[in-house]
Amino acid sequence: MSNLQDIIVKEMKVKPEIDSKAEIRSIIQFIKGYIQTHSFIKSLVLGISGGQDSTLTGKLCQIAVNELREEQIDCQFIAVKLPYGQQQDADEVEDALAFIQPDKTITVNIKPAVDQSVQSLKEAGIELTDFQKGNEKARERMKVQFSIASNKQGIVVGTDHSAENITGFYTKYGDGAADIAPIFGLNKRQGRQLLQTLDAPSHLYEKTPTADLEEDKPQLPDEEALGVSYNDIDDYLEGKPVSSEAKATIEQHYIKTAHKRELAYTRYSWPKN
Repeated sequence: MSNLQDIIVKEMKVKPEIDSKAEIRSIIQFIKGYIQTHSFIKSLVLGISGGQDSTLTGKLCQIAVNELREEQIDCQFIAVKLPYGQQQDADEVEDALAFIQPDKTITVNIKPAVDQSVQSLKEAGIELTDFQKGNEKARERMKVQFSIASNKQGIVVGTDHSAENITGFYTKYGDGAADIAPIFGLNKRQGRQLLQTLDAPSHLYEKTPTADLEEDKPQLPDEEALGVSYNDIDDYLEGKPVSSEAKATIEQHYIKTAHKRELAYTRYSWPKN
């Protein structure tokens, strides 16, 4: 491994190999332990997109709260459907929910709020691009989840994993915002491995990953947007050699998006020259 790859692998916590059952148990225990340590928590809130990451995280959250209730600790898992108008893969969202079996499901259509925000900005002389509007959608979805969590004495669960974190492939203070991120430390293929172990419907983890935020490029595959495959990202995170082109692309993403992985600087935390 190059020096930078060694540093990144250490930061991203990805193991070269995992025991799926042990990893599932570790994540569930983390979720339970966090709730047990914070007595105010009565619910876990998570947006369900129908993709691999939210399906996996949602299932693990539901298992965790089921176990807590058996231990006489009151908690619920709330799944949130957050379509922008009509969602193209709405059927897969329903399939994910059928697999997760959440305690409660809430649907909030974010289209009116997003469109009003975009219009208000336009009236102020700020006309957002389609890409920037996509970020507006991601932030509105997270705002809704935090509002629900506040109302239901809960916390927001994030779906950030290490193959996403390394590239900064999320909206800052949008889907990158959460109270806990249980599946961090896994890469994309390991997430699939856990879903297989949990007997998830295969089409939920075999589907092409997409953020689906841009209207000009509906269902744009993540790998096309990133310019590198998840297979290469996963290999890199497992400490394996990848092509020089893939390595350069991954490391450029990591360096360029460093600000997304950091808290806001203060005059005391800014590195001194």
